Formats: sequence, structure tokens, C-alpha cells
Amino acid sequence: MSYVLEMKGISKSYYGNQVLKNVSISVGEGEVLGLVGENGAGKSTLMNILFGMPVIHSTGGFEGEIIFNGQKVNIDSPLKAMELGIGMVHQEFMLLPGFTVTENIKLNREITKPNFVSQMFGKRLETLDMPTMRQEARNALDTIKMHSIDELELIARLPVAHKQFVEIAREIDKKSLKLLVLDEPTAVLTESEAENLLNVIRLLSEKGIAIIFISHRLHEILEVAHRIVILRDGMLVAEGKKEEFTIYQIAEKMVGRKIENVELPPRKKEIDEKNVIMSIKHLKVHMPGEEVRDFSIDIREGEILGIGGLAGQGKLGVANGIFGLYPAEGEVTYNGKEFQLNSPLYSLRNGIVYVSEDRRGVGLLLDESVEMNIVATAISAFNMFTKKFLGLTIYDRKAIREHAVKLIHELDIRCKGPTQPVRRLSGGNQQKVCLARAFTLNPKLLFVSEPTRGIDVGAKKLVLDYLVKLNREHGITIVLTSSELAELKSICDRIAIVAEGKVSAILPPTASDVEFGLAMAGEVKEVNVK
Repeated sequence: MSYVLEMKGISKSYYGNQVLKNVSISVGEGEVLGLVGENGAGKSTLMNILFGMPVIHSTGGFEGEIIFNGQKVNIDSPLKAMELGIGMVHQEFMLLPGFTVTENIKLNREITKPNFVSQMFGKRLETLDMPTMRQEARNALDTIKMHSIDELELIARLPVAHKQFVEIAREIDKKSLKLLVLDEPTAVLTESEAENLLNVIRLLSEKGIAIIFISHRLHEILEVAHRIVILRDGMLVAEGKKEEFTIYQIAEKMVGRKIENVELPPRKKEIDEKNVIMSIKHLKVHMPGEEVRDFSIDIREGEILGIGGLAGQGKLGVANGIFGLYPAEGEVTYNGKEFQLNSPLYSLRNGIVYVSEDRRGVGLLLDESVEMNIVATAISAFNMFTKKFLGLTIYDRKAIREHAVKLIHELDIRCKGPTQPVRRLSGGNQQKVCLARAFTLNPKLLFVSEPTRGIDVGAKKLVLDYLVKLNREHGITIVLTSSELAELKSICDRIAIVAEGKVSAILPPTASDVEFGLAMAGEVKEVNVK
């Protein structure tokens, strides 16, 4: 087979963290390559390299080489990728809602015609040839059998599925298209819409267009891919013809990895299944990119409950919605009483604390000191660490310093002292400051999202050990959301996997990699609610 694309020995690091390690893939003319892997496996980084995205070149570039149509190429921008004949349909729509379908399909490739003014002053003043543009847009839509989409309709008025097909039609309209990358194109589609899209993939393949198809729905990969490549932890762990794989084998290879053991001390009080601290029913959270559609679970007092799932499936939306950072609706009770959604202050005053996944954007005051970051929320919400002086409320500097020094020591926060600005700490130590702030609030229920994202292995262990300590010694109920399944399996009592905004399965940490992989892919039909 002659290859349209070969990526050889691709390696990439972000700030010392290696996210791709000597990965090589290839795809031939008319071939559909299924690319699968867990969150953080390196799929998006590999495709960003292929498409010349600025994030790659602004962070030091990459190692390895790209050969396209038999020639070694330097793809340093998306424009260069498009000139070569590479198209990409991203997870997030790249459409202009106030423009028509035709205008979006022909964007930056508009067809113009001369007029009286342009004949005098030059081509720049030519007018749009709308009939020709409309006809070409119609042809592109008809090619993918989307006869029901009106080429003059505004994008804003289209249903989600139609927007996805307009994205594909835009790429098809590029006459030089040789390779099309589809990144989770069915994530927002219903089953029947997804089937239509799979038919489009088959159609494009028959026309000789090479396709890289990324999907968390493993049955779709097996339906349309000719070959499958599986990434895990930035490495290629398996590849072969689709006939060589089953869904179970793909799932196992996606998530199977050695689990770092965290020492779990005994509890002072065993968990009672009937003792529910928070009951969540039919929760919906409108968090862009992490929409929660119908999430239900009972959180048992004293447990560490894990929430996992693939990117964009809603796992991050749960804690953000409960704490009130994004609009939420549903039936939630806390300690047997109705819980007020959409109010962070209400949550805090009822002993519910949230450590956000966005520690730099939400969790920290980067230019303030370590000690002020630790006590800031306690001061603003509860007037802790303050005292009266001549009728004025002022900071109790002595109490702040003593408390900060105690937690710096307890959490092993590596800093020059309590007055050092948080901005100058490493990612792992910034995360520990977030946890110190949360513990300062004396939580009864602690939501923690992605606590070890972007930090080294040693710091990860300290953070996880501290969460276990809070749970075991202080009886704090913890809901831990993480993209790293190994992390969840190492300290959680139960793990709820979220797929398409709902609980796909609730599994014990001892469940097999296959069971977790299938749950993440939404392949589990019955939910174990115990």
C-alpha cells in the first residue's frame, strides 16, 4: 500500500512532561485508521502536530518526521496542512453561527466575479458569486448524502448533528483533500445520526480519501476502521487490522497499566451503605464541553467516591454544577434536606468545599502569598483569621502565620516560606496549596477535580496520601474526579464512570480494565448501583 501519511518517531514534551514517546503511525489512500486511547493518551497532541497547531510550535516543537504523499514535509501551521490536502473536523465546532451554511462551507475560499468597479480598481473589489458558491456548497452536502440541509440556512438555526455534517462538507469542498481527521465526530450525535456519519466515512473512503477516525465509541471503530492504533500514556501499545481486535481487547489495552499503591490505613468508622450524605438525582449541568445530562448517584458518608470517564463526557461538570460554578438543575438532597444549587456560598456554609481542576484560573490567587492563599476563602466566607481592633475587623496575622506554617509542614509544600508568592511554586506545590485551603474550611464533603494533573509522580503520591489522610483521620467524605483511572483505582471505594453525561456504571476499584474500558466507551447496558 502507498501511504498518504507517515508520522515517524514522534515525541513531544510540554514543560518537561513527555506526552508522546516515539509514536509512529501511517494511513493509506482510502484507508480508515481508527485511533483510540484513554484521556491523556496523546491522541490530540499527535493530531495537533499533524495539523501544525500553534500550541505545538510555541512550546518547542516536536521530534520525529512527517511524510505526506511520499515527501518529507514541515507542517508549521494549519494553513500549510490545508495546502497539502489535510482536513480536520475538531471536537468543538469551528463554524460561524451568524453565517449561512454556504458561507461557512466556502469561508476563506469565496468565489468572486468582476464588476464595473473591480474592472477599474482591481480584483479586491470583486463581488461574491453567490449562485456558484451556493451550487458548490450544495454539491458538497449532496456528496455526503445530506440532502435535508438547506445551504441557505443560518448555522445558528441548525441542530447539532447538521452542524457536524456541515463541518465535513466544508472539508469535502476543498478539492485538494487527501486526508481527513475526524476527532470524536459522533460524540454529540444520536445513534441514528452516528450511523449516518459512519456511512459518510465509508463513502469518503471509497472515493480514495484517507481518514483518521478518533472515537471513544469502540463499536464504531470496529465498524468502519480498516486498521486500529491504540495509544496509552503517550506510547503506541498496539496496532493491527480491525479483525485482530475485539471491543474487550481494545478496552483492556486502552486502560491497562500498573497501579501505584497508596497505603490505605484502616477507617475509624466503617461505611454504612444506608448512611447517604448527598443524594443526586437527574442532575443537569450546563458546562461547555462537559455537559451533564442526567446524572444520579448516592454519596455515602465517609467514602472516597471516584468519578471517571473520557474527556467531554461530563465528569468535570458534576462537581462544578453541585458547587454552583455552572448553571445546574436536578433533585439534590444533603443530609436529608433539600440542597440549594447554583450558590457557591450556600455550599461553603454547609460544609461543602470544591478544589477545582483549574487551579490557576479558579483555585489560586497567583500573586498573593502562600499563607494568604491558604486562608483567603476562610476569611471571605466565614471571617476566620480576623480580629477586632478599635471597632475595625483586621487580619489576625499571627493566627494566619501559625496555621499556614502548620499546613506547609503537614502537606510538605516546598516553598521558601509562607510569604512566597504562589505563582513561583511548582504545579504540584500549587495543588497542595489548593488542598490546604480546602482543609482550612473544615469540609464535611470535599469535591476534588484532577488533583494531580500536570504534576510529577512524587507529588502525585503526596497529594493522594493527603486525601486518604483527610478521609481516614478526619472522616471527610471525598468525591474525586480524575482522568487517570489508575489514580481512582488506587484510593477510591467505588468509581462511577460517566459517559454522555450519565452514569454508565458504578464499579469497585478491583473491577477489570475491560469493565472500565467498556464503561468509558458507553458499552455497559446495566448500571451497578451498589
